Amino acid sequence: MEQNKETSQENGRNKLDSDFITEKIKQRPLDKKKLLRRTLITAAMAVVFALVACLTFLILEPVLSNWLYPEDDPVPIQLPAETEEMLPEDMIADESEIAQPEPPAEIELQDEQIAQVLDNIRLSSEDYSAMYNGLADVAKEAAKSIVTVTGSVSNVDWFNNPYESEDTTSGIIVANQGKEIFILVNYEKLKDAETIMVTFRSGERAQAQLKKQDSNTKLAIISMAESDVEEETLQGIKPADLSGSSSNRAILGKPVIAVGSPMGTSDSVCYGVITSNNVVLNMIDSFYKVLTTDIYGSQNASGVLVNLDGQVLGIIDNTYNSEDMKNLVSAIGITELRRKIEKMSNEKDQAYLGTYGTDVTEEANEDLGVPYGAYITEIEMDSPAMNAGIQSGDIITAIGEKEIKTYGDLVTAMMELHPDQSVTISLMRQGPEEYLPMEVEVILGKLE
Repeated sequence: MEQNKETSQENGRNKLDSDFITEKIKQRPLDKKKLLRRTLITAAMAVVFALVACLTFLILEPVLSNWLYPEDDPVPIQLPAETEEMLPEDMIADESEIAQPEPPAEIELQDEQIAQVLDNIRLSSEDYSAMYNGLADVAKEAAKSIVTVTGSVSNVDWFNNPYESEDTTSGIIVANQGKEIFILVNYEKLKDAETIMVTFRSGERAQAQLKKQDSNTKLAIISMAESDVEEETLQGIKPADLSGSSSNRAILGKPVIAVGSPMGTSDSVCYGVITSNNVVLNMIDSFYKVLTTDIYGSQNASGVLVNLDGQVLGIIDNTYNSEDMKNLVSAIGITELRRKIEKMSNEKDQAYLGTYGTDVTEEANEDLGVPYGAYITEIEMDSPAMNAGIQSGDIITAIGEKEIKTYGDLVTAMMELHPDQSVTISLMRQGPEEYLPMEVEVILGKLE
């Protein structure tokens, strides 16, 4: 009995031990809110890290690229200097500089003999053919600088049908920087354009962007990447020769060639002569001379006038023609335009004073005692000139240290100044008995 009792007690203890060993351990309940919060924090930190990494890359990538692969700064565009054409009287040397040869025996020709000599001079059809072939060669070479520029605008008609309108004009290649090609064009044809396409003589087309425009002349510079143009096309183009002189009276009566679209269609050519270069366009802080020709063309003519050396004399623009010569091809002279084209090509803003003016003539100086300088004929409303107190009738004699003797000197000086620049302007103002000197401080604006 006692043995059975001991056995029963031992089995009871073993059962208790077994129950303890087989007892299940319950896990802590899952906190879903805490898990969600940690997940969101982790995701947010990942996003922040990605943003910081992207921003750091965007900031440092150009710096590292320029450090590892430095690029040269764009070379400023500088147009060639003007080539003056000598007048016949300029070619006559002083008599003291000429060695006097022995006088030759006098040859007397009677009028009949002179007429006989002239009658013997005849030009054959071959001579005329050679002459026009020479003109055609000059035109062909000048045409390498001409492209067709097309501005496209998307519109919707009355029936809600979409369509695209285009306007074309001739553009003049003025510079090739190695990376960009710069083209001078009439901005009025492109002012509403959504896309600007340039068509080369080879037929290749490339998209261009507006660089700078001039509100006075309505001209603009557009450009395109040289890498966007095929090598074969690049071999067939060249910048125009802008070294011609349009202000010299020696060009009057000289032959010129109109290249571009003088007849209103691309790749048209006309021959003629310069009939005048004394018409002046007075514009804000500037003036330009207009070249007129005897070439009958389109009222929408565009392109350039070149001389027989292929030098550009003017940019064709018939908008300034008088009523009785609307179809005669005219051009804005390159002499006054050259600095403006260079400034636009380099994307520099034009300083703004707000004056119109003219030169003081010799007669006005001698007879009326008007001092030489830039005679101001008109002042723009709310312009820097008006705000500084400059008036119509004042004569500007200096800007800073630069002496001003003509209105052309004032225009040249303005080309060298910058918007927001403060300058001292010296002027002469008419008093009760004489002109009195004055000085004003002007803060220049920007010509829009």
